[in-house]
Amino acid sequence: MEDREPWRIGGMDPATVREAAVLILFGALDDDAARTRSPALAGTAERIGAELDVLIVVRAGSLRHHAGQPAFPGGKLDPGDDAAPDPHVEAALREAVEETGLDRDGVEVLGTLAPVPLPVSNFRVTPVIGWWASPSPVEAVDHAESSLVFRVPVLDLVDPERRHYATVSRGGRTYRSPAFTVASERGDVTIWGFTGVLLDRILTETGWAVPWDTSRRIPAPL
Repeated sequence: MEDREPWRIGGMDPATVREAAVLILFGALDDDAARTRSPALAGTAERIGAELDVLIVVRAGSLRHHAGQPAFPGGKLDPGDDAAPDPHVEAALREAVEETGLDRDGVEVLGTLAPVPLPVSNFRVTPVIGWWASPSPVEAVDHAESSLVFRVPVLDLVDPERRHYATVSRGGRTYRSPAFTVASERGDVTIWGFTGVLLDRILTETGWAVPWDTSRRIPAPL
């Protein structure tokens, strides 16, 4: 049996659940004109915008949870976040600054999505949607937390040739998640798991998604 949501392996412990937030930050690339796109994307660039992108970090390989995985910037809420009008927004922005060095003054917060459970680490994660109105330079600031920071064109995420399911087996069952193999300065990176599912939902609910071959499978890059 396959499960669409691999991060649900296991269950949440209500007594010790912790709050976290991630920043899903969209922006506009300024160097996209020369990129070659799949023929399947004909007309999609005009509908979405060839320059639209999203910020991704690759977690450090030494972390206890999600080591080496691509993710949105973010992390757990700290006590100091409670003083902000929205502690989840504050946590997402604070963590993004700590991880990537971005200038938070250039980010317009558009809103939040419903919290999503993440049993593997017992976090309840609130996605914060942002628009990068004034982009600033970003890089991996603390290599104990992240090893790479890069911007992914949304057109690459909707490209059918870059989409598949990543599979992982646990307890005799095979689980799957939407996955996206995209280019970075260090070669191809596969976004999957919790982040892959969030991206898939956003692309579907915004109407940006393009039909793709859902029979395609790859082993999850654990």
